[in-house]
Amino acid sequence: MTGHGLLAGRTVLVTAAAGTGIGFATARRCAEEGARVAISDRHERRLAEAARTLAGIAGEEPLAVPCDVTVEEQVQRMVDTVVDEYGHLDVLVNNAGLGGTAQVVEMTDEQWHTVLDVTLTGTFRCTRAALRHMIPRGGGVIVNNASVIGWRAQEGQAHYAAAKAGVMALTRCSALEAAKAGVRVNAVAPSIAMHPHLAKVTTEELLTTLAGREAFGRAAEPEEVANVIVFLASDLASYLAGEVISVSSQHP
Repeated sequence: MTGHGLLAGRTVLVTAAAGTGIGFATARRCAEEGARVAISDRHERRLAEAARTLAGIAGEEPLAVPCDVTVEEQVQRMVDTVVDEYGHLDVLVNNAGLGGTAQVVEMTDEQWHTVLDVTLTGTFRCTRAALRHMIPRGGGVIVNNASVIGWRAQEGQAHYAAAKAGVMALTRCSALEAAKAGVRVNAVAPSIAMHPHLAKVTTEELLTTLAGREAFGRAAEPEEVANVIVFLASDLASYLAGEVISVSSQHP
């Protein structure tokens, strides 16, 4: 896609950016919009592959920092590495998340805690680390990846829904605190974005059902979600703080 310089001169860090999903699409779109991009993921091989692919778009291989967002030391090292290498961090995109399917009556404590630790607490850890850098600088943007499931019930998704609802609440509260320093915090809430990894972990029947609920009769492409993230990261969204934008065409 042809860029419009929306993020020219900005440094952007995208978590969980390896693979073919929203994170990689966001990193690619940020590069197309002129940003200097850093990417992170806990899958080191896929992270390296993503960096090589992005090099063809950005003209230089992006900084690739392995990080497990459930480990505070790794999160802090990730942000410190980006700041040391690029001089500062303008935009953080919190994309790391983990789903799963289990009925509440059968769900184990481990299943519950694992999903919340990655999806909600991981977002908190990364947000905290970024704000400690952005607030003293007097500027910056954080965009969180939530989900419409934080608003809408779906059977077997209590842990994931609770985590994503928590991401929405974290977005609103941290936005109020950060706005005083000129830092904006917002979120996107996709419904269903199709990519190969999702197809591997979800039944074709469920994907067809979910896509059928959308007004366009299809799932979103990861790039369609990434476009909204780019908007929130850019100056076009300069007056938005604590907002959660639904990226969905789902009708009642």
